[in-house]
Amino acid sequence: MAERPRFSIVIPCLNEAGYLTDALLSLQKQDFDGVCEVIVVDNNCTDETAGIARDLGARVVVEPVPGVCNARQRGTEAARGEIVVSADADTVYGRDWLSRIDARFRGDGRVVAVVGPCRYADGPRWGRLYGRMLFGMVNGVYRLTGRAMYASATNIAFRREAWTGYDTSLTQGGDELDQLRRLRKKGRVVYDHGNPTHTSGRRLTRGLAYNLFVTLPVHYMLTYAVNRVAGRRVLGSAPAFRDAAGSFEATPVAGREAVR
Repeated sequence: MAERPRFSIVIPCLNEAGYLTDALLSLQKQDFDGVCEVIVVDNNCTDETAGIARDLGARVVVEPVPGVCNARQRGTEAARGEIVVSADADTVYGRDWLSRIDARFRGDGRVVAVVGPCRYADGPRWGRLYGRMLFGMVNGVYRLTGRAMYASATNIAFRREAWTGYDTSLTQGGDELDQLRRLRKKGRVVYDHGNPTHTSGRRLTRGLAYNLFVTLPVHYMLTYAVNRVAGRRVLGSAPAFRDAAGSFEATPVAGREAVR
């Protein structure tokens, strides 16, 4: 009988062929020496995402209902690992990322989740500064109160037994906020500021004003609050980010440099 994986890394995908290779290669380079599986969730991809995933050793599962929360739900249901890790296709991971997470779990049996910051690997300079400031504040609150107030869906690890499911009425942003809220009820959530992920800044190209006055307050905060209170999806997801040709941005993240 096959040994149960220590980690199951779940990556939801909608046409991420331009990014997924860098993400999976960075996961293959991890110095963690335990058993780990990578699950790529095909959420109605029409490009080569699924083929790339299989070629690089990931297990592909299909979720036909659109939406990142539905995709993360399907991937976590399929996970066999003791610890499930929420990751993203347009993100790369430092070589010691998993081993640091593993050490945190092994250091305290009360820990149900380990989360960390996200840094933009490319995009406008203001965006990289914005990301550091955001998680600098998260770190400050954590150091003062011991409470992880926010986490990026690119960097959330939780014990499978503590998972109570994703609220699939929510949209992007809601998955990480709601999951963090649920996990805090189950036990201790550790925030490790020194274990970041490196993600694409592709969505920041719409500009500072759009991100400050549309993306954050409308597509994240307002949409999360309304849908959670209503218990159903009243407000939908933000428009998918596409380039002028109608396909997802295919400029690779500066991943190989970031994971050296």
